[in-house]
Amino acid sequence: MAQTLVIIPTFNEAENIGRLLGELSGRYSSHIDILVIDDNSPDGTADIVRSIQGTTRGLYLMGRDCKMGLGTAYITGFKYALQRGYHYIAEMDADYSHDPADVQRFLDGMMSGVDLLIGSRYMNNTVNVVNWPLGRLILSKIASIYTRIITRMPVDDPTSGFKCFRAEVLRAIDLDRINSQGYSFQIEMNFRVWKKGFTIKEIPIVFVDRSVGKSKMTKKNVREAIWIVWWLTIKSFFGFL
Repeated sequence: MAQTLVIIPTFNEAENIGRLLGELSGRYSSHIDILVIDDNSPDGTADIVRSIQGTTRGLYLMGRDCKMGLGTAYITGFKYALQRGYHYIAEMDADYSHDPADVQRFLDGMMSGVDLLIGSRYMNNTVNVVNWPLGRLILSKIASIYTRIITRMPVDDPTSGFKCFRAEVLRAIDLDRINSQGYSFQIEMNFRVWKKGFTIKEIPIVFVDRSVGKSKMTKKNVREAIWIVWWLTIKSFFGFL
């Protein structure tokens, strides 16, 4: 078993998942294990994963009965990783918006003693996003600024879904109390890590919008992200977090 588990939630990613898993296993071989959590994708995503499990070391598949959301997928993956004794637990998307080559930078960064390492699209007053519609880019950037102002959390890209946790961090957080999804899930996890006093570091990444498949972001995700920052800040102020 490798020290690092990379969790990849999927829903209708048949056009991407085979190539992504091949590239990850080819690049990192014995350095990482991979857990795909599939929400019963009707396009056969899980079948593709099963078809290559026999020839891919450290590839695991967890199938769920229906579409249950990104947040619950990651919480399930976190618990799976902690139960099996992984030291580092990474998140990444299945759609190639996160570059598999950057996983090595996360592995190196965790070795330096960081508790949470985040791949940031917005570091140092730059925007490293490719092929996003202008409206979505503006929404994402405003969400990052808004979150930082309300929570005072020192993170430039609090909604990034490309990150890696030290196992001790996840053990210190009550994962059963986290019910947020999408953007909100990423914000809440970062906030809880920060409030626990763990170290957070960002590294710059280039985020490339998916070329095949459909985005899973919904208006509900956006609305939840707007109020979650106030909910977290208020609960923290009264000591209920």
